[in-house]
Amino acid sequence: MADSPVSFLLDKLTSLLQEEVNLQRGVREDVHYIKDELERHQAILMVADALEDKDPELKTWVKRVRDVAHDMEDAIDEYNLRLVDQHGQQGNNSLHKISFAFKTMGARHRIASNIQSIKSKVEVISQGRPNVSTRLTSQRFLPSSSSSRLDSQGDALLLEEADLVGIDKPKKHLSDLLFNEEQGRAVIPIYGMGGLGKTTLAKQVYEDPRVKKRFRMHAWVNVSQSFKLEELLKDLVRQLHEVIGKPAFEEVAHMKSDKLKELIKNLLQRSRYLIVLDDVWHVNVWDAVKLALPNNNSGSRVMLTTRKKDIALYSCAELGKDFSHEFLPEQEAWSLFCRKTFQGNSCPPYLEEVCRNILKLCGGLPLAIVAISGALATRSRTNIEEWQIVCRSFGSEIEGNDKLEDMKKVLSLSFNELPYYLKSCLLYLSIFPQFHAIEHMRLIRLWIAEGFVNGEDGKTVEEVADSYLKELLNRSLLQVVAKTSDGRVKTCRMHDLLREIVNLKSKDHNFATIAKEQDMIWPERVRRLSVINTTNTSHHVQQNKAKFQLRSLLMFPSSDSLDHFSIHEFCSTGYKLLRVLDLQDSPLEIFPAEVLTLCLLKFLSLKNTKVRTIPGSIKKLKYLETLDLKHSNVTELPPEIVELQRLRHLLVYRYEIESYAHFHSRHGFKLVAPIGKMLSLQKLCFLEVDQGSNDLMVELGKLTQLRRLGIRKMRKEHGAALCSSIEKMINLRSLNITAIEEDEVIDIHDISNPPQYLQQLYLSGRLEKFPKWISSLKNLVKVFLRWSRLKEDPLEYLQDLPNLRHLEFHQVYVGETLHFKAPGFPSLKVLGLDDLDAVKSVIIQEGAMPGLKNLIIQRCGSFKQVPLGIEHLTKLKKIEFFNMPEELIMPLRPNGGEDYWRVQHVPAVYTTYWRDGGWDVYSLETFGERESDSNGGNAMRSLELPTFWKV
Repeated sequence: MADSPVSFLLDKLTSLLQEEVNLQRGVREDVHYIKDELERHQAILMVADALEDKDPELKTWVKRVRDVAHDMEDAIDEYNLRLVDQHGQQGNNSLHKISFAFKTMGARHRIASNIQSIKSKVEVISQGRPNVSTRLTSQRFLPSSSSSRLDSQGDALLLEEADLVGIDKPKKHLSDLLFNEEQGRAVIPIYGMGGLGKTTLAKQVYEDPRVKKRFRMHAWVNVSQSFKLEELLKDLVRQLHEVIGKPAFEEVAHMKSDKLKELIKNLLQRSRYLIVLDDVWHVNVWDAVKLALPNNNSGSRVMLTTRKKDIALYSCAELGKDFSHEFLPEQEAWSLFCRKTFQGNSCPPYLEEVCRNILKLCGGLPLAIVAISGALATRSRTNIEEWQIVCRSFGSEIEGNDKLEDMKKVLSLSFNELPYYLKSCLLYLSIFPQFHAIEHMRLIRLWIAEGFVNGEDGKTVEEVADSYLKELLNRSLLQVVAKTSDGRVKTCRMHDLLREIVNLKSKDHNFATIAKEQDMIWPERVRRLSVINTTNTSHHVQQNKAKFQLRSLLMFPSSDSLDHFSIHEFCSTGYKLLRVLDLQDSPLEIFPAEVLTLCLLKFLSLKNTKVRTIPGSIKKLKYLETLDLKHSNVTELPPEIVELQRLRHLLVYRYEIESYAHFHSRHGFKLVAPIGKMLSLQKLCFLEVDQGSNDLMVELGKLTQLRRLGIRKMRKEHGAALCSSIEKMINLRSLNITAIEEDEVIDIHDISNPPQYLQQLYLSGRLEKFPKWISSLKNLVKVFLRWSRLKEDPLEYLQDLPNLRHLEFHQVYVGETLHFKAPGFPSLKVLGLDDLDAVKSVIIQEGAMPGLKNLIIQRCGSFKQVPLGIEHLTKLKKIEFFNMPEELIMPLRPNGGEDYWRVQHVPAVYTTYWRDGGWDVYSLETFGERESDSNGGNAMRSLELPTFWKV
């Protein structure tokens, strides 16, 4: 983490030196010197993370380097603000150049003076550069410490057999995998976050006498982060020789890895063996070791524990099954907590509330529960306030309590191993409130605006940022909160305990400042400010504004923290260098004029505010990349918006509950301007196109970078021009088109070269015939059709799409029968059928939709019975009936006859009715007893609303 500011700065310095605008005499040489010196320092910074906590002198030096990097970044941003922008407004003739030089003379002199001052600081820092090699050597020869034990033992350090509750079920599952009849060498990786007890679980299975009896040859190898292949192989040889009762040859100590692999292979060739590789951090470990493990068709097994999902999936790709070790359920976590905290006694009633709040922070992580319980066991049980302080200041408790130090180190291992760019991305999550589910795309756009994402050939920065997020998930540093129906991450969060540790690192590196308390202590400098639920925040910001070098301001207001909110006070304190301004959920009613002075702004969110209009002067924000106006009251954008040449994401729409039939109508925005000038646009949602001729449709064809396009209020006469434009959008992933009225025809049949990367297709409007080009889109994962009223069966054109996971029909077909033929829809997971008045029956052949998990049927009044062949859908997990006739529902109850027999294999079957503005939800097992009231609240939590309403 120490090298992150310097790495980002070096990229900026490189760009600055490549600028065509001439720097003042001497300044370019100073910038070169600063860049060269920081590159020399970078090698030290890359290893500083492992040493600075134990070396105060090194820690002080790192802080000085970080501060000077921030100073230089400020100077560059001042340069961009004062010089480059003004130069861009001038012409190229001599008169304009002379005018530009005269107008900016004072600014250039100030910048030159700043850089000269920074150069002097860098010279002093360079003279005091520490000798890291000496420090590394001294660390290498220190006696075995807690840290080295942690590196080898990982999350098992504090977990013993008696600490694990609920181990019987996962233990049986693992044992079953070991004992199955598969004869080939199978790999069973156990993966999950550090502290889950993966090693302890594997040890329990490994030490089972039945397992030892089945696998005569067996060995347990600790791998860890700092493994050496030859030492690992020698350890394996020694253990195998111990099992057979013969000492290893003396020559083993001098063997190279190839000979060791050959020896191990010979030892195992004729035996059924079990090898455990504990705490694997790198894929190449498995690549190296597997060559020594013969596939002798004797039912041999390899168990492997890791924090990384990609290692787990890679190792068992040939043969095996991955095992994701889960967090403890609430009741089991409470049982473990009480047993360790109160020595087997129950929790005193007066402490239960605070104890459950502390336990919530542990998030079902066994290591955390055991460690926290150990620290609490010595606390006085009569002083409730002392326990409340622990809950309130959890991060401070972790930092200052020696009993929690080992747990902190275990959880920090994954963070310390991250490359610098992923460390910054993970630290950034500290700005979000506790228990906050973070939107996937919001996070990606923020990372990009902050400058954390490096460009890669052949990828957009969004694709690179998405790979960063996947890597953090893969390393078990983030958890998925919700997924879309096609398997993409929708929201994520950090485990609360890991979040506390990351917060400590963020505070230590002055990465971000969290304002959530009235009496908080402000750091010496503030670069990123997150304002969480505090009242009168702007007053405290005014008091501390002298400390600000602010680049990012994010607001997370609660309902009782809004009364004293003043964006004027925030933006009038001179935040000219701000890059990120996220005012989501703030009580704004008009666009803040102060925002227009933030010329370097890249990210602006007014989501969920009451802002109605956007001024034309927004064109001043020429660096803006994201403008998020979702769920605001904006319905029209000024023509000047098209001058924002860097804008990549233009998000303007809102939902309104109008009626049951249009529960989530989506409204977009109007724009009368040549939108084709916005060549950087990747996401454009949702543009209303009913205001005139086909010129707007033609303009859309110029936006060849578009990934997602949403159009509202389309007319039939727009069809030909839109088809021509879509053919040019070769990067399009999502297309969403809604006609101006239900009966309006969407004429999009003449697309001879459709975007082959298209993954999501939403069409709302009449289709005179099914668009044949859809059948060629092999990457489609979602298809939503509404109001199509087709006379031909649409299933024939969709059934062979290999990746289609989610299909929904709303008033799509006017025939009497929908026939799902085998082997159609091989990947379908979700099927929704709505308001198909003419359809009387649905037939499902055996072998069709083999992976279907969720079936939604609603308002299909002509249905006489459940789909014929529904019993063939063996993977079905849930059936949801919405406003269906009771004569269809009643036979589905237990003992209801043949129809009940068809659905009895489905774990959850619900029927729901819309009454009096709310939902009534019933399960078929208790039909006649409502499971929630009519206000819609509980029902909305009980099951997800039909997805097509959200389209």
